[in-house]
Amino acid sequence: MTKTILITGTSSGYGKAIAEHFLAQGWNVIATMRQPEAADFAGDTSRLQVLPLDVTDAASIAALIETAGPIDVLVNNAGIGAVGVFEVTPMSLVRQLLETNTIGVMAMCQAVIPQMRARRSGIIVNVTSSVTLGAFPLAAAYTASKQAIQGFTGSLAHELAHFAISVKLVEPGYAPTTNFSANAIIPFDQLLPGEYADFAKPIMEGFAAPALTTRENDVTEGVWNAVHDASGRLRFPAGPDAVALAQAR
Repeated sequence: MTKTILITGTSSGYGKAIAEHFLAQGWNVIATMRQPEAADFAGDTSRLQVLPLDVTDAASIAALIETAGPIDVLVNNAGIGAVGVFEVTPMSLVRQLLETNTIGVMAMCQAVIPQMRARRSGIIVNVTSSVTLGAFPLAAAYTASKQAIQGFTGSLAHELAHFAISVKLVEPGYAPTTNFSANAIIPFDQLLPGEYADFAKPIMEGFAAPALTTRENDVTEGVWNAVHDASGRLRFPAGPDAVALAQAR
């Protein structure tokens, strides 16, 4: 029987690439995004559903679960970024990061667990970041939002193993092609007070041209391997920089 995977945050980048890969492999794919009318997927889309979802809205999550039907695999990929000096990062932005990157993931897990527990089967994959593998400057609030999911996922994996539900982590490295800093909620320049300029600008230049970068297919491969893993492995670094950090740890 063809399995169904639900992926959050599929309008572009990793989420879109993951959706297209699983479609190509014969899966039923439920791709979610805030604005589904903007969806543009390559390949055969006959097994694709594109549904609206705001992971920070309980009503949106409930409507999605009612419409989606049985879900074999949940991939929590939706997230937002922010880079800058923490001293001047508005607490409203910190809360927005936590609401989307942390509480949104938890809410989606809570929404699908009942059906997986009833079936005694299912897989949950939470996509975090290589910031959880090593401390990076200018990403304190973002790192906090992702580190929380690392701990959450490890604990949840123990709880749900009793019901034959697997819970995994995929840890992507840095990818300039995702325009992380350019697409941040608040432009980086607004989060860079002059006192920090000498410290921060060389770091940002390094981000712009890293020696090791993560590609979309690295993350797609990481999610595919996590979904098909039967060894009980929890963490799947994705991309050469993430793998190097994981090995260093």
